[in-house]
This record gives sequence, structure tokens and C-alpha cells, in this order.
Amino acid sequence: MTLFKKPVSVKGALLTLLLPAGIALMAIAWFVHGLLLERMSREFVESRLKDEVAFLELHIRQAEGKIDMLKTGDYFEKVFHHAFAIQSPDQTVISPQAWQPLLNPLLQFDGDESIRVHNATIANAPSDILAYRKSFFVNGVAIKVIVSEDMGALKNSQAELHAWTAIVSILLIILLVGIIWFGINLSMRPVVSLQAALKRLQSSEISRIDAEAPEEFQPLVQQLNQLLDSLDQRLERSREALANLSHSVKTPIAAVRQVLEDTSRPLDHSLRHEMGSRLGDIDRQLEAEMRRSRFAGPQVGKSAFPVKQARDLLWMLGRLYPEKSFELSTSLTEEFRWPIEEHDLNEILGNLLDNAGKWSAECVELSLEQRDGLALIVVTDDGAGVLEDDQVHLGQRGRRLDEQTPGHGLGLAIVREIVARYEGETSFSNGSKGGLKVLIVISI
Repeated sequence: MTLFKKPVSVKGALLTLLLPAGIALMAIAWFVHGLLLERMSREFVESRLKDEVAFLELHIRQAEGKIDMLKTGDYFEKVFHHAFAIQSPDQTVISPQAWQPLLNPLLQFDGDESIRVHNATIANAPSDILAYRKSFFVNGVAIKVIVSEDMGALKNSQAELHAWTAIVSILLIILLVGIIWFGINLSMRPVVSLQAALKRLQSSEISRIDAEAPEEFQPLVQQLNQLLDSLDQRLERSREALANLSHSVKTPIAAVRQVLEDTSRPLDHSLRHEMGSRLGDIDRQLEAEMRRSRFAGPQVGKSAFPVKQARDLLWMLGRLYPEKSFELSTSLTEEFRWPIEEHDLNEILGNLLDNAGKWSAECVELSLEQRDGLALIVVTDDGAGVLEDDQVHLGQRGRRLDEQTPGHGLGLAIVREIVARYEGETSFSNGSKGGLKVLIVISI
């Protein structure tokens, strides 16, 4: 059982990914905000308490340690809103009096430190305070001073601020959802435009897709237009093949029909031979055009194993020409694939190797390589070769495809036609051993 269901749409997938991520980030930010707010508040209050302890210490030193001469109670309570405690060996002063049970235990210890008291249960006294205690000597007399603040009111303010932060975070999440939805719809507009272009293409209003698409969709539009070009080329070639077939068989059929309708002449041996020859022409032409229809163009999604097919063909041709050697050189493995139909690759290799086998003296070499996105097929033989002036005529359209015709042109027209379907190139030159060298380059 799969843990995640496949998204039904791009919008759903983006919302499924972005919305939880946004909520999680907002929640983390809210949590961190609470921690930072607590820390900053404590540091701020602690800094104020230290300043006020220093203020008290200054007054005590000015009074030479005589606590009863100080008049700080009303000042601290009305201006600073803080409670304080001062203790000397002779007396202890705590203001306000309600805080005495809370601050008196803190005077039992020495040292300078911040003290936090939680969950105190003393009547008329706060339950949560932050205090700062300092011990010092004035004229040899030990003095302790404590200044404290009720943290309850501050915590209430913090809680209110934190709550408002949560409300703002929720509003930002809602705004984020709207922005994400708007962004998704805006980014999906090219898809809608492409869909409209495809509908217009289907209704024959346009011949190619000319939708304005962003950079990410340009390769898709180009591939679709290339596919349309390929389909148009196949259709044009199919129509041309039908026209050629109709024109080619029309004359032989008319000749045979004339012989059969001529009742004044008996069907002697010469007439039977003439009719057989005409019917043979029709049969060969039909075979050639049927072969052309099979080579109408590459089928999308098909691929071939070039090394495996080459080894099979070389084995078969080795049996057909036992007196000659067929060799393969390649750096590809047998599992390597080329995006070429298996039948098309067989026709290319088969025609080239059979042609080279017929005209070679002793050896035929086949090379299969792939470099920089190009499939390279090289077939060379050690035969008599072809003059450079005649090489341009090899495989020209209109040459007979009859495999009984002698010469280096045998089957090369078929090869060039198949290679052209894959937008490849076929070139001829003289090989290093004097024979013909055929180079096929196909972009894959």
C-alpha cells in the first residue's frame, strides 16, 4: 500500500506541498516568537532591577548605612512600581508590607544574583516575581538590598501580544493560501493557452502550435511542432508513393489488358512471355512500394539494440558469404539502446552490409558509436570502390530498388530514405582499403 496518493492535478500537488509547509513555518515562527519574547522581557526587567538596586545602594552609601534615614518607599512604589527589601544587622525594611512573607526568605542568603519565584501562595502577594539581590558593606556594616517586580502583569501583556501574533499568523496563512492559488492559476495559464491551440489544431484552424509559452514550455511546443512536421512528411510520402504506384502499374496493366482483349491473336509463347514480364514488373513495383510504406517513419517510443542486431546480421551474412570476413568494432554494450525502430535499423544495417559483402574482396568492417548525442554507423569494404564523381549519384531518389540490380547503388536508396525519416545524413567516400565507405549520422 502506498503512503502517498498520486495527486490528481498540478494545483492539488502544489497546494499539498506548499500549504502544509507554510503552516509549519508559521507555527515555528510563532513558537520562536514566544521564546524570544520571554527571554527579552526577562533580560529587560533584570536590567531595570539592577539599575534600581544600584540606585538604592547609592542612597544607602550617602546615608552612611543608616536605613532609617532613607525615604525610598513611596518613590519605589509610586514611580518604579517595584517592591524592595533592605536589611542591615540592626533592622529590616520591606515595602510594601504585603510582600514581607515573600521577600523575607530571600534575605537569608548572601550574594549578588537574580532570583525567580514561581507559584507562590501568599495572600495579597504576587505568585510570580523576579528579584535581584545585592550584598555590600558600608562603613564595615553588611547591607543586603532586594528589588523585585511582579511578573504576572508582564506575563499577561506577553500573552496578549503572543495571541495577537497568532491571529496575525493565521491571517498571513490565509493570505498565503490566496497568493499560492493566484500564483498557481497564473502559472497554469500557458497550459490553458496550449490546450486552446491544440483544439484549434484539431479543428484545422491552424497548422502549427503558435501559443506564447514561457521558457519551461518552449521545448514541449517545439517537440509537438516537430511531431506535426514528421506526420505531415509521412502523409506526403504516403500520397506520393500511392501516386507513383498508380502511375507505375497503369502501363503494364493496360498492356496486359490489351493482349487479353485482342481476340484476333492467339496466346503464343511470345505473348505469354510478354504478359509474364509485365506482371513481373507490377509485382516488383508493388513490392518496392510496400517496402516504402513500411519505412514511412519512426514510430514513437520504439528503440533498438544496435550491437545485438549488428551481431545477428553479421553472423547471417557470414554464412551467406563464407569466403569473406565481417568484423564489428564498437564501444557500446549489448544492452545499449538507440531510439530507432528495430525494423528500420535492420534495413539500414542489412542493406549496407549486404551491399558491402557483394562488392568486397575479403573483408567488411562495421563500426557503431555514439558521441555528443549522435549515432554513428560506418560500413567500409575493401572492394574496387566507386569513383568520386559517381558517389553523388549513389542512393538518389528514382533509382530502382530492385535487389537484382548490380552495382554499389543496390539498396542505398532505401537506406537514405530511412535515414532521412530520422533527420539523419548519409555520406559516401572512399575507404582506407580502397573500397566504399558509408557514414550514417542520426541525432538521438
